[in-house]
Amino acid sequence: MLLGCIADDVTGASDLANMLAKSGMATTQFVGVPTQPASASCEAGVVSLKSRTIPAAAAVSQSLAALDWLLAQGCRQILFKYCSTFDSTPEGNIGPVAEALLARLGGIAIVCPVFPATGRTLFQGHLFVNGQLLSETGMRHHPLTPMTDPDIRRWLRRQTRGEVGLVPYGVVRRGPGPIGDALAAEAAAGRRLVVTDAVVDDDLVAIGAAIADHRLVTGGSGIALGLAANFRNSGVLAGPGARFAGASGPAVALSGSCSVQSLAQVAKFGQSHPVLRIHGDDVIAGTMTVDHACDWALRHLDAFPMIASSASPEEVRAGQDRHGQTRLAEAIEHFMGAVAVRLRDAGVTRFVVGGGETSGAVVAALGITAFVIGPEIDPGVPALAVVGHGEAQLCLALKSGNFGAIDFYEKAALMLTKR
Repeated sequence: MLLGCIADDVTGASDLANMLAKSGMATTQFVGVPTQPASASCEAGVVSLKSRTIPAAAAVSQSLAALDWLLAQGCRQILFKYCSTFDSTPEGNIGPVAEALLARLGGIAIVCPVFPATGRTLFQGHLFVNGQLLSETGMRHHPLTPMTDPDIRRWLRRQTRGEVGLVPYGVVRRGPGPIGDALAAEAAAGRRLVVTDAVVDDDLVAIGAAIADHRLVTGGSGIALGLAANFRNSGVLAGPGARFAGASGPAVALSGSCSVQSLAQVAKFGQSHPVLRIHGDDVIAGTMTVDHACDWALRHLDAFPMIASSASPEEVRAGQDRHGQTRLAEAIEHFMGAVAVRLRDAGVTRFVVGGGETSGAVVAALGITAFVIGPEIDPGVPALAVVGHGEAQLCLALKSGNFGAIDFYEKAALMLTKR
């Protein structure tokens, strides 16, 4: 294995795996820290954790366990992947995990949550989403990690013990040499985490070339553009790994994301497909059961049904006030995971899942340990086939809340279909 990746949620992991596979690396996505060695043909291994919103100490522990396994596979470089909207609280978990990885690996690490294909850009250390400052987007209302400050240096300082550096855009545009010189200057000044501006894909390729010998890289999936190019240019890549094959059975959509884009996608989907709305109050009270939701879905399989707990920010806050943030989130996640298990056992072979926490819950409940990376559905979202599921293939699409076009769910179901 050449490149080892640690992702803080399962949708982010599939986003990154998609980027690496498109760039020509034989890539496998692992769910949790594996207990066995990777295949000798695996060039990039992406370990997906569910560590974005757990206590920082637990996130650090899980990430270090993933690091130990990846180093045991012979990885030359480690990438800590987080969301391109830098989802975290003032306490963490991005800063504490990055510092812990640096302490183990040494050197410095860039901080680059940039993904131009989905509108995520960084200028003068400030994160923009489709031209808007991060703090002016729907992310300011995120129920678990509200992002109210677009200054990534300032946000990161609240999570870390050391000073945070910056390589500004004017330097990045001058290419790999000046970027490398700027990073060396930041390191000499004692700034080991360095926010690095980027606006277009060419910037990420230049940054990647500048950090070819860095042991640790942190960022969004976009930074993989330059990392894969380094390995390709050095002639060590053998080519794509296992091929994706779709599934022939029925499909069900599950949506738990409450992002602005997800709400629009669910509304669009509901114009031509049946949607069962799930409310946290009903789940906690027991008036909405897994059996009821699954029986409903099975009656509507011919129409590609959706079970959705997506709600407006106001509805989410009201539910959190009534039940507590953790209790409400755990109840919905457990519900969606149990629904996925029962539907799989009833013959559903294609799942299209919206929301990082929901995706993590579904993957964990289904007991999935690894994925083959398939074709891209929308930027950042690949089709996935479960490794070792036997002849009755099981395929999933796992979508981060803000990702995907308005018709994502219908496109995803088609992409997962066996041809």
